[in-house]
Amino acid sequence: MTFPDQVRIVEVGPRDGLQNEAGMVSAAVKIELINRLADAGLPAIEATAFVSPKWVPQMADNAEVMAGIRRKPGVAYPVLVPNLKGFEAALAAGAAEVAVFGAASEAFSKKNINCSIAESLARFEPVAQAAKQHGLAVRGYISCVAGCPYQGAVEPAAVAEVAAALYRMGCYEISLGDTIGVGTPRKIQTMLAAVAKAVPLEKLAVHFHDTYGQALANLYAALEFGVATIDSSVAGLGGCPYAKGASGNVATEDVVYMLNGLGIKTGVDLDLVFQAGRFICGELKREPASKVARAMAAKLA
Repeated sequence: MTFPDQVRIVEVGPRDGLQNEAGMVSAAVKIELINRLADAGLPAIEATAFVSPKWVPQMADNAEVMAGIRRKPGVAYPVLVPNLKGFEAALAAGAAEVAVFGAASEAFSKKNINCSIAESLARFEPVAQAAKQHGLAVRGYISCVAGCPYQGAVEPAAVAEVAAALYRMGCYEISLGDTIGVGTPRKIQTMLAAVAKAVPLEKLAVHFHDTYGQALANLYAALEFGVATIDSSVAGLGGCPYAKGASGNVATEDVVYMLNGLGIKTGVDLDLVFQAGRFICGELKREPASKVARAMAAKLA
């Protein structure tokens, strides 16, 4: 097991980080955040979601955000789509990459998107076909890869089965999400070993939450395993809605700091990510969840 020389960071703050915010964040602020993150060197920035505004009102300005961002060459701006209707709206808004979101837990799938895993995959099939016809890339997400808030333990074989289905469908990459942050390094490597038998390792990404303070340790374990794509959220935006008061997404600042220390290239400017985090936290009137950001701010004080 050796570390990759380079890691691609997929920034999820503008979508996954902001989607559960109670107070509405303006399209102008989202656009500014996305542009700042692109300027910081992040190669992929999840911009928004084309979902029902009834269920996710924070993403109702999706088309406005897509129209307003400055598309930086070489940067991907994926958007989440739950079904063909969402895909068509994303296509009309000029999206070049979409993402579909499934689960490895039947209980979570039914409670979160009101259908079984098999039914969710059936919904994604026409999205994948339409994306291929229009030349759009498709990324697949799997939630609850280490545990579920409703059913508890999730078997690695269940994760592998969903990952294989998404890969066969045409997803160029599968992001494995520890939605409630219950994973530990050994559990993560056991899960990765199972999934890598079904999907090539270079097609896998990891998406960890820091609910139990294990996110960086789990990322280290994934890096040891050879995973070279990491999802993270600027300033640690995005609390975990299934664990009251818990922190959510691992912070981009913390990930970049660790990778820099390991000598792994990212192409990301930590200072500019820090400034982007200060900007959005100023708008949200809160401190960043990132420990690195807090340490950097203390030095400036």
